[in-house]
Amino acid sequence: MNKISILIANYNNGRYFKECYDSIISQTWHSWEVIIVDDASTDNSIEIINEIIKKDTRFKLYQNSSNKGCGYTKRKCAELATGEYYAYLDPDDALFPHALEWSVEELEDNDKIIATYSQLIFCDENLNPKNIFNKIKQVHNNKYFFNCPIQISAFFVFKRSAYLKTEGINPELTTAVDQDLYLKLLEVGDALFIKEPLYKYRLHANGISQSTSKQKAKDSFSSVIHEAMKRRGIQEINKKPVPHTYTDADEIYKLLEYQTGILYRLKTKATLFLTM
Repeated sequence: MNKISILIANYNNGRYFKECYDSIISQTWHSWEVIIVDDASTDNSIEIINEIIKKDTRFKLYQNSSNKGCGYTKRKCAELATGEYYAYLDPDDALFPHALEWSVEELEDNDKIIATYSQLIFCDENLNPKNIFNKIKQVHNNKYFFNCPIQISAFFVFKRSAYLKTEGINPELTTAVDQDLYLKLLEVGDALFIKEPLYKYRLHANGISQSTSKQKAKDSFSSVIHEAMKRRGIQEINKKPVPHTYTDADEIYKLLEYQTGILYRLKTKATLFLTM
């Protein structure tokens, strides 16, 4: 049974960790480890997490010497992992019991797939389900796919062997870290969408997506997209030149406006249907 490494980058979210922990130990797939890297939290996260995991050797907790940011911390998680598969889980979120099993089975059944991602459910602060994030769907992967608007999200599980073929997570990034990872891995192979909710996403006042950091993440994502365009050797998109250097987020997003049009979406759906 191949092992999956659950990677958790924590910063001041220890108060939510018990439900995350409970969802992990309830998994129907039993071969796993958990790598937790705390990014110099200023609350009592370390004490809380240590108390919860102290009798379970499958959990390993590390600490950054100082606050390094999300990119550095998530990259460190990957460097410390030993499993054949990796998956990031935020400490304030949780998994459905079959999340690992269903993801690993899909990866082992199809050699052409290097990653899976699933439907997710938005939950309130107490992790009570609210609604499904219906924008996630199966994508047709090609060099012009940049996950913009968002179509790939959690629960994202990927092969270690595929990750090692990329540059890895950019340690300088503080936002849009997951998007950077998705785009790099999609340059190695394809991802499969599991049309069932495997991930519980907690909405709360302190979450990054609900704070002023949301705009910062959007701006950072445009820079990540530009880097992907350069890696892929793309000089022109829809007859418009790709800028040599990144200066403006709107300049990047305007290059991709055509992908939200009805004709483009119909063409993509048709292509996806014919390749399935």
